[in-house]
Order: sequence, then structure tokens, then C-alpha cells
Amino acid sequence: MSNELFLSLLKRCVSTKTLQQIHTQTLINSVNISTSLLSKLIHLKDFNYASLLFSHLPQPNDYAFNIIIRAFTTTWQKYNLTLKSYYQMKSLGLKPDNFTYPFVFISCANLLALDHGQVAHSMVFKNGLNAHGHVSHSLISMYARCRELGYARKVFDEIRDRDLVSWNSIISGYSKMGFAADAVAMFGKMRDEGFEPNEMTIVSVLGACGDLGDLSLGRWAEGFVVSIDMKMNSYIGSALIGMYSKCGDLSSARRVFDRMKNKDVVTWNAMITGYAQNGLSDEAMMLFNSMKVVGVHPDKITLVGMLSASASIGALDFGKSIDAYASERGFQHDIYVGTALVDMYAKCGSMGHALRVFEGMPQKNEVTWNAMISALAFHGQAQEALLLFKCMSEEHVASCPNDITFVAVLSACVHAGFVDEGHRLFSMMKSYYGLVPKIEHYSCMVDLLARAGRVYEAWDFIEKMPEKPDEVILGALLGACQKLRNVHIGEKVIQLLLEMEPSNSGNYVISSKIYANLKKWDDSARMRVLMRQKGVTKTPGCSWIETEAQVHEFLSGSSFYLYSEQIHEVLELLYDDMKMRGYWPNVNLL
Repeated sequence: MSNELFLSLLKRCVSTKTLQQIHTQTLINSVNISTSLLSKLIHLKDFNYASLLFSHLPQPNDYAFNIIIRAFTTTWQKYNLTLKSYYQMKSLGLKPDNFTYPFVFISCANLLALDHGQVAHSMVFKNGLNAHGHVSHSLISMYARCRELGYARKVFDEIRDRDLVSWNSIISGYSKMGFAADAVAMFGKMRDEGFEPNEMTIVSVLGACGDLGDLSLGRWAEGFVVSIDMKMNSYIGSALIGMYSKCGDLSSARRVFDRMKNKDVVTWNAMITGYAQNGLSDEAMMLFNSMKVVGVHPDKITLVGMLSASASIGALDFGKSIDAYASERGFQHDIYVGTALVDMYAKCGSMGHALRVFEGMPQKNEVTWNAMISALAFHGQAQEALLLFKCMSEEHVASCPNDITFVAVLSACVHAGFVDEGHRLFSMMKSYYGLVPKIEHYSCMVDLLARAGRVYEAWDFIEKMPEKPDEVILGALLGACQKLRNVHIGEKVIQLLLEMEPSNSGNYVISSKIYANLKKWDDSARMRVLMRQKGVTKTPGCSWIETEAQVHEFLSGSSFYLYSEQIHEVLELLYDDMKMRGYWPNVNLL
């Protein structure tokens, strides 16, 4: 039987079983069509049989290696096997070429294997392959994913004949890695050089616009899409929705969403996430229900977004329904869904459920541990938070504490008044874990010292900070100065806060109270007058309550709620009962 006959049979082969029969016949008839068999197995996506066939090739050539390397990278996403095959190829004396290296760099990018990528880069130079477009583009992507944007830019700058793919590679790299301003700047240069953006360019630029809050450029991008009649597919539509949502223009985001004819789960997720991130949890919930009605199945990204929305308004019943849905769909053990469940239950005050989910998770990452430690700290369980931190540090090497972990444990120390432990943990950040304290960590330390009545030490701590204090740090210290009637430090803090936040009513009110407590009536009145002169008004208090799966919102001073009269009658009864039991309000806090 001839090679041509077997190749003809291979073309008509539609199952692995039939292909195995053909393979058997080639062995019996000593016909060598191994690379064609390998290609067909990859086409049929049979990983095990293809890997077995490749491993039994007596002398695989560079073509066979390129086939399997490409398959490991794109078909099966077995990036570690890509690198293993690459090194095996070199050990056999075969020479990787411009068809090999793009997939090697893609694998290094996904594995964040910068060291392997740099070694391969040096071989590209040695073999004179650096002028090949696909090699250069994959190099840019690899360096960008590994957060080495300087190297990515150097590779881009060395490309002599840049095409649109070259520009897209560097713009996408900047955008995805959070260098939004650089992405927009490169987009401007690309336009100056006469290149017109395509779908990939627009998606990257819209992502950067969202991060920068650049609504003007984002609207230009939408206009460009319409002007050239670019197809409003899921990628473009979702990018537009995401951009408008991040810029706070939810009406435009919803307009894009409503006009899209074919909405997939990515599109629905973009709109739901937009609502959730902008505090419109009710709208996110309604859209989630609509999504299920039209037959689009929520995925883990949808569930994470909905759990975030539930957590933000304390909608425990809705959160529980998402928990049940996740279990039905097999998402309950997903690390991201599990972490969002821990966060939701904790923020809704259901610590028992939060611990149940946390302890039942087969895998935990830093975010999971941080969510549980933060929950314990927030609920005043400082000892438990510190114990969990110890477990994370000693027993889970893969989940190493990071800067967010230390915000959580320092917060636990703040709530419990553990000043010495807070000092120890703050020192440990740099000395043991090599972490540089950020403004949030300094804020915790100032709050810790201030609550302990050590306001002079807290002020000294602020003055020694490597960066300027923010309003959170100063606000914590001002509150302590009010409580301790310390006008010396209080006046220093007031001056900084009024320069930093001239429209924050709380700063004026607390300042006025500090002076009033010391009977400095003229200074107290001066703060109230200054507040009126600047047109500053107090933000009304707001609260929510969930009954029968419906969330009700209440604003201080509002009388428009349906049952407001009955609610006030009940509150009066509660207030009278509280007075009979000896309660008197602390008017100094008003």
C-alpha cells in the first residue's frame, strides 16, 4: 500500500478510532507517514494519543517538533510541555526556527517564565531570527506579560518595518499591564505614522481609556467603529461597555449593551460588572435575572460580579441564591467564586457561612486567605485573624502574605488595641517579607496609636512617613484628637485636612467639636461659618435592609418612603424604651 493511499484515507478520517486503524496498517506495511498522523491527531484534539505517537517517533525532525510545540501551546495550552519539547529539540541537535520561537515565547508569557524567555531571546539573536515579525511580536507580548515593559519597548523600537501587528503588540502590552497612559501615547504615535486601528487596537485602547477615565478618547473610539462600519461583536461591545462603566457613564454603557443584537456571556458580564462596580447593585441583580430568562448561562465571572453586588448592599438572601446556583453548576470549588463567597458572607455578617466556604475550599490563593483574615479583623475577631495569618505564613508557602494581608492583620490590631503586636507586624513586613509599607499600612499604624491615646507618637509617625499622609490617616488622627480633646495636634491636622479636602463636611464638624469641647466658642463658630461660606453640606446617612429578597434603601431626612410614617412611629417607641433602660445619646458625636 502506498503513502498516497494512506494520506488519502487520513484526509477522510473523522475519529481517533479510525485513525488508530490506519496507524496500525502503516506499521504493518512499513509506511512512514508519522508527521501526517501527528497533524491529524492534533486536529482531532486527542492529546494522549498524539503525545504517545510523538514520543515513539524514532527520529523526530524539526518539522515534527514544530507541529507538537504549536499544538502544546495553542490546542492544549500545555505550556510547560512546550518548553520541555523546545529543550528536547535542542538536545537532539535540531535547530529551532522562526516557526518554533513564537510558541516558545507565548508559553513563557503564560508561565511568567522570564528567565527561559530571555535565554530563548538570546538564541534568536544568535540565529539571526530577530528580524522575523512573528518572533518579534511574540517577544513583545512575552516581556509585557512578565511586566518587563522596558524590554518590550526595546524589541518594538528595533523593528525596522513595523506593521499593524507590531503596534497592536506594544499597545496591548501597555494596556493589559496597567500602563494606560503609555498605551494611549503609543496609539497616538501609531496614528501619526498613518496606521488605521483594527479591532484589536480598539479593544486595547478602550481598556486604557477606562483605566484613565478618558471618556473623550473612548467616545472617539466608538465613533470610529461606527464610521468604518466595524462589526459590533462581543469583543468590541464588551470593551465599550467596560470603558463607559469605568468612566461612570452607565447610560452610554447600557445604550451599547441594548443595541447589541447578539449578546454572549462576555457581553452580559461586562454590563453586570459595570453596574456592580458603580454601586448599582439592584440594576446588576435585575440584569442577572434577565440574563437567565433569555437563556444565557452565567459563568464564574458572572457569579463573582453578582456576589460583589450582594456584598456591597448586604443582600444576604440573594447571595445565598448565588451560592446555591454555583453549587448546581459545579462552580462551588472554583477558587475565584469561593473567594467571592467568603467575602460576600463576611460583609453580610454571616461569619459562620464564610468560614464554612473557606474551610471547604480545596485550593486557596493569597486573595482567599486575605478575604478571610480581613473578615475576621472587620468583625472584631482579632485573635482569630492573627492565628489565621500565622497558619498562612507557616503552612502555606504557595500563599505568601502580601501587602493586602498586612493591611488586614494591622486592622485586626487596630480593633483589638494590640499596639505592640502592630509594631511587630509593621517591622516584619520589610525585615522578613521584603514588602515596602504603603499608605494603607501607615494609616493602620496611625489609627492604632491614635486609638491608644498616643496622638503625639502618631503625629511623629506621620512626620517620618516617606510620603505625604492622605485624608484617611489624618481623619483617624483628628477623631482621636476630638476624643482626647487635644487641640495642639488637632489644629495641625485640621489645617492639612482643610487644604486636602475643602468639601468634606466631616472635617469642619469634628474641628468645631474639638474647639467646643475646650470651650473655645469663637473658634468653634468660625469652623461652622467657614463651612457655610464654602457651601459645604453634610452628606445624608444611608442604610439598607433586605426583606423577602427585596432591598430597601433609607436616606437620612427623607420622608418619601412608602411606610415612612409607620417606621418613625416604631423608632419613637424604641427610643422611649431605650431611655427607660437608662440610655442617653452622646451629643458630642452629632
